[in-house]
Amino acid sequence: MALRFSANLSWLFPELPALPARLEAAAAAGFGAVEAAWPAGCPAQELRAAAERARVQIALLNTPPGDPEAGELGLAAVPGRQAAFRQGLEAAVHYARAVGCRRIHVMSGRVPLGTDRAAVAGEMETTFIENLKYTADLLSQEDMIGLLEPINSRITDPRYYLNTPHQGKPDNKSLLQRRRISKIMDGNLSRNLETYFPLIGHIQIAQVPGRHEPDSPGELNFPYIFELLESLGYTGYVGCEYAPKGDTLEGLGWLRSYWESRGLQHGGTSKAAK
Repeated sequence: MALRFSANLSWLFPELPALPARLEAAAAAGFGAVEAAWPAGCPAQELRAAAERARVQIALLNTPPGDPEAGELGLAAVPGRQAAFRQGLEAAVHYARAVGCRRIHVMSGRVPLGTDRAAVAGEMETTFIENLKYTADLLSQEDMIGLLEPINSRITDPRYYLNTPHQGKPDNKSLLQRRRISKIMDGNLSRNLETYFPLIGHIQIAQVPGRHEPDSPGELNFPYIFELLESLGYTGYVGCEYAPKGDTLEGLGWLRSYWESRGLQHGGTSKAAK
């Protein structure tokens, strides 16, 4: 079965200022789904209307980042910010329900500035587990799925709390781990995909190390990775979370080539479909 791709509107189509316009551009490019970080400034009704017009599914949203001016990037593991995390989670659930999205990325947050990671690891883990239990209970009532993402600390964010797939393996089955394909932290990409496959609820892709299009120069062989995911029976979305080197549409040649190699038309539909 061919893979399904979603356009991350927080990264793709930066030439368009508003999320609804980016969603419509993604649909015109052939994407059947989109995702985004926290959609600040975009009313849910406006985004949902754009999705319905374009017949595009909203596949993933994030919990709010907290206070960006204070250097926050999520709050789930940040001690002393439990009340703000729960308020943000409820806002994310309300927004996701309004736009018809069933998956929410629960952002763990960063080690506080001026604090040694090792010194606060225990307190952050306790906070994280407490907040994940709260999240699991809330999302189960909404028939939604919570997703976690380890973010590599070598290049992307050295202070992010959750930075390895081993660390991010939750006990509660209603919280699934999502993973950007990351060779930087662990290597052994194929083995990690196979090992953690039962826990993978969403995958995001970008070339390493430049974080550009999958067919840009880099370390990852995406045609092989796509074949591996197909062989594993992956049915979730593959999120395109990369920084286009130029015009977004011009940079989608890799996706058009993938569709053509699977005998699919523009948008990933079968050539036999009418």
